[in-house]
Amino acid sequence: MLLKNTNFQYISGNLFAEAVSIKEIADKVNTPFYVYSAANIESQYKKLDNALSGLKYSICFAVKANSNLSVLRILSKLGAGMDVVSAGEYLRARAAGVLGKKIVFSGVGKTLKEMELVLKGGIRQFNVESEEELDTLSMVASKMGVIVPIAMRVNPNVDAKTHEKITTGKLENKFGVPLHLASKIYDRARALPSLEVVGIDLHIGSQLTEIEPYEEAFTKVAKFTKILRDKGHNISRIDVGGGIGIPYCNSQETLISPIQFGDLIKRCLSHLDCEIQVEPGRFIVGNAGLLVSSVIYTKQGGKQKFLILDAGMNDLIRPAFYDAYHEIIPVVESENITSELVDVVGPICESSDIFAKSRSLPKFESGDLVAFQSAGAYGSVLASEYNTRPLVPETLVKGDKFAIIRSRPSLDEIINRDSIPEWLEL
Repeated sequence: MLLKNTNFQYISGNLFAEAVSIKEIADKVNTPFYVYSAANIESQYKKLDNALSGLKYSICFAVKANSNLSVLRILSKLGAGMDVVSAGEYLRARAAGVLGKKIVFSGVGKTLKEMELVLKGGIRQFNVESEEELDTLSMVASKMGVIVPIAMRVNPNVDAKTHEKITTGKLENKFGVPLHLASKIYDRARALPSLEVVGIDLHIGSQLTEIEPYEEAFTKVAKFTKILRDKGHNISRIDVGGGIGIPYCNSQETLISPIQFGDLIKRCLSHLDCEIQVEPGRFIVGNAGLLVSSVIYTKQGGKQKFLILDAGMNDLIRPAFYDAYHEIIPVVESENITSELVDVVGPICESSDIFAKSRSLPKFESGDLVAFQSAGAYGSVLASEYNTRPLVPETLVKGDKFAIIRSRPSLDEIINRDSIPEWLEL
């Protein structure tokens, strides 16, 4: 079933992204491929932007959700900064035209070389994750003769009530420093050279569908902010992370709206007179993308019928990795309303290469096109070339125009990246 409130629609039985036919893109690009709607990305950003009005705030897009340069450029033109977790993401943001002063560097394992690169290029803020990282950053910044704005990422021990592999705010998670230990680490940061403490950072998880975990975390951070200020720390910025969930099916009606999120921030944090920094990823791009694939074969197994596609788990790993659900829809609607229960699978030589089990779908035949909805976040960025399958291309639609924004590499290009040493020559 086609998801509501997106820029994908059926026109005369054919699926369109904005004003461009998906079948037209498939004819020119070949399957599988990703397609993103620029209007959808812009709309989601503006919803959050409007919900935060009345606050001092900034929005820094979580690049890990979708790092294509064109996607980053769309958001940069809207005024977004970027939240990055590696030197590669930092350089992508810069290549998309984002100034260093609008980039936040997060991540639990920043290396010395990454610190040097980012400090040379300019940075808005380091979100520091440990005492050892604090010492290393101070040493690097001192050698380079620069002052680094930092926020400590605190772990408030809040259950985000999301999938265990994307929860980040509990004490057993690797992220941040426990809230009860953080005060002493802030004191240490103040004593170290070349560091300027500007704020507090937290992020409790991804794909949150309930507001209560945010409220619990924000309330704890508000109290902690007062404790730090009473000790003389200048806390002017609170980075609340991201994590707002999106619908993966139309039955998901208990999601958090941007207005709810913005109102909660105002209620819990506005009295502190801090700049609020928000780092959405999936919320902005998740429902702005499709993965389009072709049916290779149908196959009757011993107990189940299989729909075998040319896209595999290397192209969209979320179902295999997280048991994630994606709506699967036809690109061309059939007049035949017959449906059947099928396992939707890919061609990868792994039993885990399954997109859906016992899914009721229209009857498909070899050559038919299908689309996976909600594939704009954690789709292409998690793709691999497993089984020596080329990374799928990415395309972008704007109105009645579309462009290839990442090309599919040839098999020769993939193979020629390897080299054989002389001592293995025939």
